[in-house]
Amino acid sequence: MQQIQKSGFYNTNKFARIALQAYEEVMGKNGLNAILNLAGLGNLIDNYPPDNLERQFDFADYSAIHIGLEDLYGPRGGRGLALRAGKSTFSDVFKDYGALAGVSDLAFKVLPLQTKLRIGLPAAARIFSQSSDQLTSVDETDDAFIWTIHRCPTCWSRKGADKPVCYITTGLLQAMLTWVSGGMEFRVNESKCCAVGDTVCEFVIQKEPLS
Repeated sequence: MQQIQKSGFYNTNKFARIALQAYEEVMGKNGLNAILNLAGLGNLIDNYPPDNLERQFDFADYSAIHIGLEDLYGPRGGRGLALRAGKSTFSDVFKDYGALAGVSDLAFKVLPLQTKLRIGLPAAARIFSQSSDQLTSVDETDDAFIWTIHRCPTCWSRKGADKPVCYITTGLLQAMLTWVSGGMEFRVNESKCCAVGDTVCEFVIQKEPLS
């Protein structure tokens, strides 16, 4: 397994804890323990990070978990599990952080769909940029929103992938869009990824919902 040097950049303990709980939920405790052992993170077995907002979970460890996931389950199996974990992660992340509380207000619910997206996506990006060392920005084109991660923990220092690998982020974004829009589903495609040699990880979110 590819070894990742410590980065000196950190997610919050809370976010890492939520992500680990999500993986345990979708693959079972034994599956997650196998990945943690494979990633050299056996110290986390039955010992998840504390439930606080301290920035102490190194991007390198987060990246190693996702390399271990693909090594154990294969690219296709790992992709499916990561998408499911991302969707599971969303509700706990934003429920716990509380920074999008206004998005559930009645005044927000009656806004036009595109206005909701223009407000909700940058608000979510700010949560990541302000609460962790992950830097995230949102831009808009005629038919899409572009969610760009300028310092990505999911594929930190990963090299040689033949396609984008940040599936947990794709799943999280899909769940967030469904919540912000009041139940609709959207196409989210990772168009750039540091693991394939790009300088950023970029996700294209189509403005028109699938359903």
